[in-house]
Amino acid sequence: MHIILNAFSFLREKLTQKGIPYLNASWVIEDKTRIVDLIDSLGLEQKEVEAVFLNNTVVPKETELHENDRVALLPPGTPGSFRLFCGLKGN
Repeated sequence: MHIILNAFSFLREKLTQKGIPYLNASWVIEDKTRIVDLIDSLGLEQKEVEAVFLNNTVVPKETELHENDRVALLPPGTPGSFRLFCGLKGN
């Protein structure tokens, strides 16, 4: 199954250090992979990812991925006005 991965802020630096593509990067993953599994497979800690956009909507990390999903990982520390814009109000 194929997905498209994007990462933001310091997550990009971490993935670059690991030689992992992160900008509109095409990934092949196993069926029934959840976002938490993807984060683990990237060598990131769960606490390093505050929010996940799946096809432009914020979803829980337990969400299962499907063919051609677009995944964007957002780290903690997003400034206030951007939090609202990204749908993280109240988090």
